[in-house]
Amino acid sequence: MTKTMRVALTGGIGSGKSTVAFIFQKLGTPVIDSDVISRTIVKPGKPCLKAITEAFSKDLLNDIGELDRHKLRNIIFDDLEAKRKLEEILHPVIYREIEKEVSKVDYPYCLVAIPLLIEAQATDKFDRILLVDIPEETQLIRASKRDNASMKLISKIIKNQATREQRLKYADDIIDNSVKIEDLSNAVNNLHSKYLKLSEKHKTL
Repeated sequence: MTKTMRVALTGGIGSGKSTVAFIFQKLGTPVIDSDVISRTIVKPGKPCLKAITEAFSKDLLNDIGELDRHKLRNIIFDDLEAKRKLEEILHPVIYREIEKEVSKVDYPYCLVAIPLLIEAQATDKFDRILLVDIPEETQLIRASKRDNASMKLISKIIKNQATREQRLKYADDIIDNSVKIEDLSNAVNNLHSKYLKLSEKHKTL
């Protein structure tokens, strides 16, 4: 690992990871978003897109040759083998790109947003794990409003992700995002100070 301390930011659907990441960014923290990377590596002409269409179907491409993510999501949602096959294509490339981005960071620490960190069994790639935590009932309400989706669908997505208990087990730091935005900002500010101090020790390891 580089001397830049890596903090993985994770949490379930609707937990508010993007909001937390934005507050960290306003404090000057570099944020690497694995979702952005995952969309970039499947653009037309990219090797991952070719691998996906070969593994599944060319019907996954729309009229302009882009990946129809909705169609792909429908294929892998209830098919564990298809999901595993997709992860074998994407995960190695995603983590290589994360390494590239981290190597460019000129800051004591960086945040790497990875929603499915526990599911991908990638916890050992990071120095600390920051969990954005909310009760499942709150997840359901927030995610269904945000995505204009039924609670039934959101509930199904939650059941396909790591449990709240599993995330809490791996977390080094926890942000309770069932609080007011001012309290959330205070929590991020406190962690920012903590990570700056920890990163000084990290340099000597």
